[in-house]
Amino acid sequence: MHRLDRSAVLAPKCLDSYRHGANTWSDVTEEHRQQIRGQLEQLQGRRCAYCEASLDQLGQHIEHFRRRSQFPRLTFEWTNLLWSCDSSQHCGHYKDQGAGPYDPDELIDPCVDDPDRYFQFHSDGSIRLRLGLKPHEKSRAEESLRVYNLDSTRGPLRHMRMSMCAGYVQIGAELADFAQNVGPDEWRQYLELELASTRELPFCTAIRHTLGGGG
Repeated sequence: MHRLDRSAVLAPKCLDSYRHGANTWSDVTEEHRQQIRGQLEQLQGRRCAYCEASLDQLGQHIEHFRRRSQFPRLTFEWTNLLWSCDSSQHCGHYKDQGAGPYDPDELIDPCVDDPDRYFQFHSDGSIRLRLGLKPHEKSRAEESLRVYNLDSTRGPLRHMRMSMCAGYVQIGAELADFAQNVGPDEWRQYLELELASTRELPFCTAIRHTLGGGG
């Protein structure tokens, strides 16, 4: 999970065609859903908003951060829409069908919060909480991992992250050695070049942290 800048992407104009009370989500036409997905792709790339897996690999659905059954007035709100993978084992579907009760205000929202403040990704596919979190921050981080099911010990998601990071472990070690022999500006420039080549990849946050760009 990484920070998404919603302010950089305009809301799809087709959402203006729908109103709470007059329409339901099933009224949204496939043409309009495609327009919404197009704007979400500008926001996220073709990666899940929560796990960062490839939507081409795992499938996709338009996700309501605050579920429609509890927050019907937000059904057509652009700020409540994300693009999630279609897995039932984690992310959007799991949040609303497998996680049990939760308070959305206690979850990390990648369009509002900076996940880097809360999570450290590791090359073995695991996610750990950042040191020094305040009690409420720690609680939100733990609840987000639970509700999105992002860090299941033996789950396929962890193995996908580990597999994606495998090729970058050696590069990360080389960067660490390089940092010992050059000035910080030169090392940062070299690191940024490496990171730039990975920013559109699935699991880019795990890759970034493996390379030493963990924030």
